[in-house]
Order: sequence, then C-alpha cells, then structure tokens
Amino acid sequence: MRVLITVLALWCAGLGAAAQFGKVSFALEFFAARYPLAGPVALGLIVSVVGMVGLVFGTTAGLLVARIGPRRAIVAALALGALVSALQVMDLPYPVLIASRVLEGLSHLAIVVVGPTMIAGITPARHQGLAMTLWSSFFGVTYAGLALVAPMALAGGLAGLYLPHAAWMAGLALVLRFLLPPDPPAPLVGGEGLLAQHLAIYASPRIAAPALGFVNYTAIYVAVLTLLPPLMPPAMVALTAAGMPLVSIALSLTLGVWALRHVSAVRLVQAGFAVGALSVIALALVWGQGVLMLTTALIFAGAMGIVQGASFAAIPQLNQTAEDRARASGAVAQLGNLGTTTGTPVLAYLIAAMGPPGVLAFALPLCLLGIAVHLWLARRRA
Repeated sequence: MRVLITVLALWCAGLGAAAQFGKVSFALEFFAARYPLAGPVALGLIVSVVGMVGLVFGTTAGLLVARIGPRRAIVAALALGALVSALQVMDLPYPVLIASRVLEGLSHLAIVVVGPTMIAGITPARHQGLAMTLWSSFFGVTYAGLALVAPMALAGGLAGLYLPHAAWMAGLALVLRFLLPPDPPAPLVGGEGLLAQHLAIYASPRIAAPALGFVNYTAIYVAVLTLLPPLMPPAMVALTAAGMPLVSIALSLTLGVWALRHVSAVRLVQAGFAVGALSVIALALVWGQGVLMLTTALIFAGAMGIVQGASFAAIPQLNQTAEDRARASGAVAQLGNLGTTTGTPVLAYLIAAMGPPGVLAFALPLCLLGIAVHLWLARRRA
C-alpha cells in the first residue's frame, strides 16, 4: 500500500509540474493586462522559458540528481515551486517575473527527472508498465483538469489559481519528504567533465534510446494537437480538440498498459509509430470527409498515446541502475522540450506553404524516424 501511495504522490507532483506550464497558458490574458507594452513574443516567453530551462539543462539535471539524491532533489524542487508560484501573484516587474519562471523551470526539471526515476525504482517489475504509463499521463491530465477549473479559479484574479498551486506543491513536498526512502550514498564522481558525461549519455544505446524516440513523439503530438483541429470541418473542430488528448490518455492507460505485459516497451513504441504513420496517411486520403477525418485523427492520437506511455516504460526496461534511469529521464526531458519547442513552428510553416498536406509531410517522416531510430539502437544493444 505504501508503494501505491508513493507512486500516486509522485504522479501528483508531476501534475504540479505540468501546471507550471498550464497556469500561465490559461492566465495569459492577465499577464497581457499586467504588461501592456509586452508584445506576443514577450508574452510567449513567460510560458516557454520553463521549457527552455529543460532544453538546456535536461541531461545536466539527470547527472545532478544522481549525485545529490532523488528525495532531496524533488522535495527541494517542490518547495521552490511553491515559493515561486506564491510570489507570482504579486505585481512583479517583467524581468523579475521571467527570473521567477527560470527558477520554476529548474523546479519543473527536477520533478520530471526524479518522478519517473523514483517510480521505476520502487515499483515491482510486474507493475512498472502501469506505473510508468500513469506517470506519462501527467501533462495531458493536468491540461484537461485546468481546462475545467481554471476559468472558475481565475474569476477573482491570479491568486485563485496560483495560491492553490503553491499549496499543492508545498503539501507534496511535505508528503514526499516522509514517503520517499532515504537517498543512497552519492556515487563516486569520475574525472570526466560535464561535456564528456553528456556525450556518454547520448552515445549509450540504452540510456539515450527512450529520449531519441520520444523527441519524435513530442514534436508530432504538440504540433498536431495544436494545428490540426482548426483544419477540420467547423462542426468537428471542438470535438477534435477535446477528443484527441482524451483518446490519447485513455488508450495509453488501457491498451498500452495491457500491451506492455506482452511486448517490450521499445517494440510497443515502434508499433505506436507504425499505427500513427498509417493513420496520418489515411487522414490525407479521406481529407474533406468529416466523419472519416475525425476517426483517423482520433486513431492517430491514440497511437501517439501508446508511444508516450511506452517511451517512459522503456526507461527502467533498458536501464537497471537508479543513476542510469536518472540520466535517461534527464535526456527525455531535454529532447522532449526540443520536440515541443520546434514541432509547432515547423508544422505551421508546412501548412502555410502546402495547406493540409503539410500535416502528412510533417508527421509521416517523424513516425518513420521514430521506428528507424529504435531499430538502429536495438541492433547496437544486441
């Protein structure tokens, strides 16, 4: 029972980390009013700077967590997140707000590195697929929940959302301080420099594999989820926008968990990319036929949900030590942020240049690349 409670508490910490993005996305109009001279780029930076921290320091965080201890890291990260969220209720000058978001990026990064590492370490092998898939759902579940509660919470201003978020983070810091096992002794630090350690991570066919597949998923999923619904027939725009993330989460937690009992996580990632490739081809073939477009879009979203959960499940399957799992989680955070940062502008450019066929031109090569990368890395591991 203690393991179950700890896994759920770590997942709740992930929800809080995802809300570090979502609380700004849903409150952007408040910041636009607070900073009337800020243009779209400056406002967008308030959201994206958290991800930029992960893009730059993702693998570094994995290395540092292994040295300072996962319990110490996540408790400190949650406490920092609580403090910063409460601070942001104040009418801060724009540079101070950005500085606070950089600190929040460090908090976010530590949580998303420690979360899957700890879950993999405390969960029995037979339940790891379910536990890691549950973890992988934290972003989608958070955004779905915020879509329901944020409008009501923000009715009275930022404090209605930001102070509960601060309390959530502070409460979980206390809970996890008592639930998590003591940190093991820090591993001996070798003589190699930080750059050499980064190169070693990405040269490893085991440590790097989850991240090198996951970057294709993040580039595809965020971009398609953002830009495909407006291309749908008007009557299906809202249904597509709401249905794609829900189908993705539902299939990941049901079919994905079941499949992980029968095939390896890497094979399941490849299968998800294969179904994604076929469904995006089908979407291009049925373009203009509303119901068929919706059906293929939902199948595509479900396939990407399978990829998402299996990518996280691959971390403990391919890496046996906590140190390597932390490094793999850091690489996933780093390349995941690379995908989310670059995918949407690339797809937007292709749609502007080619129209709806741009969706196929964007998603199909990335699905095939995800399959090919895992084939190549599997041969290196053999």
